[in-house]
Amino acid sequence: MRKTAAIIMLILGILLSLVGLTALAGGAVAMAVGTAQGDGFLTSGTARLSVASHALTSPRLDAIGEGVPPRLPFDLGTLRLRAAPVDAAKEIFIGIAPQADVEKYLSGVYHSELLDVEMQPFRAEYRDIPGTAIPAAPAQQTFWAASATGPGEQELTWDLAAGNWSIVLMNADASQGVAATLQAGARSDLIRPAATGLLVGGAIALVIGVPLLVFGAMGLGRHTGPPAQGPGAPGLPVQALEPTQHMAELADRAPYPARLFGELDPRLSRGLWLVKWLLAIPHFVVLVFLWFAFAVTTIVAGFAILFTGRFPRALFNFNVGVMRWNWRVAFYAYAAAGTDLYPPFTLAHADYPADFDVDYPERLSRGLVLVKWWLLAIPHLLIVAALAGTAWTSRAETTDLGTTYERSTGISLLGILVLVAVVALLFTGRYLRPLFDLIMGINRWIYRVMAYTALMRDEYPPFRLDQGPGEPPPPAGQPVRQEVPVPGTGTTPQP
Repeated sequence: MRKTAAIIMLILGILLSLVGLTALAGGAVAMAVGTAQGDGFLTSGTARLSVASHALTSPRLDAIGEGVPPRLPFDLGTLRLRAAPVDAAKEIFIGIAPQADVEKYLSGVYHSELLDVEMQPFRAEYRDIPGTAIPAAPAQQTFWAASATGPGEQELTWDLAAGNWSIVLMNADASQGVAATLQAGARSDLIRPAATGLLVGGAIALVIGVPLLVFGAMGLGRHTGPPAQGPGAPGLPVQALEPTQHMAELADRAPYPARLFGELDPRLSRGLWLVKWLLAIPHFVVLVFLWFAFAVTTIVAGFAILFTGRFPRALFNFNVGVMRWNWRVAFYAYAAAGTDLYPPFTLAHADYPADFDVDYPERLSRGLVLVKWWLLAIPHLLIVAALAGTAWTSRAETTDLGTTYERSTGISLLGILVLVAVVALLFTGRYLRPLFDLIMGINRWIYRVMAYTALMRDEYPPFRLDQGPGEPPPPAGQPVRQEVPVPGTGTTPQP
C-alpha cells in the first residue's frame, strides 16, 4: 500500500470512528434521558428565585421555529414547570405566552428578567426593567398559552410550539416582591427515535471507520522502517541471567526492551521555551488524532494477541511510531525542553536528538493481555500518576441539571522540574545537567509503562529511575544472548 493511500485511509477512518463514537455516546445519553423518569420527564433541580419587582420573566424562548404544523401525530416536546411561593400565605401565578403579548402586558411596569442561574453554589442573575405602571391581575389576561395560579405548588404543562415565547412568574394579585421556588422538566416522543437513529448511525460509522483506520495504520506501519544505526537502533541484546545467587539483582538491573533517548542541546536558546508550546500546536493537533488511532489499534491488537499470541507487526510499528512522535514533541516543548530543533512530522526514525523504540516481540502471552494493562500495571500507574499527574487538589461542582463533576488543577512533579530547569536556563544560559538527567529518568519510566500497558511487551517494567540521556549499560559480568524465535514456542535463548 502506498504511503499516501495509507494516510488518506487513516484520516478517513479516524474521522468516521470519531463521528461513530460521538453518535453512540449521544444515542446512549438520549436513551438514558428518554427513560430517566417514570413519568417521562427529565427534571432539573429546584431553584429559589426572588425579585423586588412585579414580575419575573424568562429570556426569549425561540421554540422550534416557523413553518411547523400546529398539530403533529406525536409529542414534539412538552415543558413542565412547577412553582411554589416562598410565603405560604401568598398565591402564585406562572404562565407562558407569546413574547409580544408579554411585552405589551408589562410595558411601563417595573419587572425583572432572569439572565442566568447557577446551582452550586446557587446564584441567579437578573436585569431590572424600571416602570411605574401597576399591572392587572395576570390570571385575568386571555393571551396565556398555558398558566396556573393559586396557593401552594402550581404545575404548568405546555406543548412546544413555533414562535417566540416568554415564561412569567408573578404573585397572583400582581403585587411587588415575587419569591418562589421553580423546577423545570421536559419530555419528547422524539428522544427515543433520535437515540435509536444515533445508535444505528454510530454503529454504521464505526463498522466503516475502524477497518479504514486499521488498514491505514497498517499501511503506515509498513513504511516505518528500521532506524539508522545510532542511539535509537533496535536489537539491543537481551541479557541472559545465569542461575546464581545474584540472579534477582541482575534481573532488576537488566535493560528493558523499550528504549528512550534524548540528547541535551548545548546551545539552547534562553527564551525560546516560552513559545515552544505555541510553535508545537500543529503537532498537538495531529497527535490528538494519532492517539485516538493508537487506542483503536491497541484494542484490535489485543484481540489479535488473545487469539494468535502475536501483535500484528505493522500495527506494532504504527503504535511505536505514535509514541516516538509524541516523545519528540514532548522533548521539544514541555516534558524536557531539551532541544530547539523543531520535531519532524513523521512516525519513522529521524535525525533528531530524541528517539524512542520498542523491540518487537515474536510471541506474547495470550492470558496476560487480559490483565497486564490495568491490574498488573496498577503499582506503576500509581507511580506515574505521582510523577506526571496533577499535583494539586480537585473540587466537585454541580451543573444546572444536577450533574456532579471534578476539576483538577495544578502542575505535575515532572512539570515542576522542567519549569525549574527552563527558568534557570533563562537566567544563567545553562540547562542544569543533573536536573536534565532526572527529567529523562522520569520520562523513561513513563514510556516504559506506556509500552507495557499498550500490550507491546510482556516483561514487567523495572521499578528503576534510569537517569541520563540514554539507556543504562548492561550489568557487568552478564553474557549476552539474542532472542531467536522458535515456531509455536516463543523464543529460546541462544548463548
